[in-house]
Amino acid sequence: MRGSTPNEIRSAVQAAYGAVASGTRTGCCGGGGCCGSDADSPSLGLGYSPADLASVPAGADLGLGCGSPQAIAALQPGERVLDLGSGAGLDAFLAARQVGPTGVVIGVDMTPQMIERARANAATVGLPQVQFRLGDIEALPVDDAAVDVVMSNCVINLAPDKAAVFRDAYRVLAPGGRLAIADVVATGDLPAALAADPAAYTGCIAGAASISDLERMLAAAGFEQVRISVRADSGDLIGQWSPGSGAERVVASASIEAVKPVVASDAPPASGCCAPAAQTSCCAPNAKASCCGPAHDAATCGCQPGR
Repeated sequence: MRGSTPNEIRSAVQAAYGAVASGTRTGCCGGGGCCGSDADSPSLGLGYSPADLASVPAGADLGLGCGSPQAIAALQPGERVLDLGSGAGLDAFLAARQVGPTGVVIGVDMTPQMIERARANAATVGLPQVQFRLGDIEALPVDDAAVDVVMSNCVINLAPDKAAVFRDAYRVLAPGGRLAIADVVATGDLPAALAADPAAYTGCIAGAASISDLERMLAAAGFEQVRISVRADSGDLIGQWSPGSGAERVVASASIEAVKPVVASDAPPASGCCAPAAQTSCCAPNAKASCCGPAHDAATCGCQPGR
């Protein structure tokens, strides 16, 4: 939507996805499921397994996205997760099963119809650790340092101010927290007609930023260990979204990963389990579920979120 104001872009995106949520529009491009590639279940073509899709409420999978953040998030029991642009709740429900009853999952979406649908889906399953909040991903309704993982599926490209999204993601992440994002990136110059087409923007094409711009925005927000990787089958995927437009030559599906660093002021005092002499007895981050119990106080180094 080249030439449109940020508010015009937000309104167009909200209207498009409100229509998807209410059932008056199918798929983000207005036709069939435009994001996935499997005719029966579009999400199967994005990296989700049949078991994944069978484990969530029937109305949670709308076939929207360009990948699976679950594949890169490596979620652990007890972690706190934030899903940007949570839609009907697919990724939030999958995350809830991974973090377990001691974890927390917050879904944020700007579209009231999506929030209503996600909450209705949540009411059908016993996952009290999941909650959905209405809000803008450029100004998240989440406290500072409140989550361990921020994930998203093909939503940041829809935001007019992507730098603001990354700044606020950094704010809400605890030190040591990480990004696990599936999104589209620009690999070339978009044709003028496509760049100006509202359907191409709401269809996750025209709003793609270049890899170099994304790296710059992430670094400016404070993130480290930035890694952006294009999907091997990206051309086949994007080619289905806007047939004949050539979008697959200038836009690609990619995974975006980054970490919020731990600075000296964030680190706990070197005592107890965190003392150098006791490091070998600390809980490793991937062993929290079995390690952080009666034998280890919740305040010890290995049992703290993000450590």
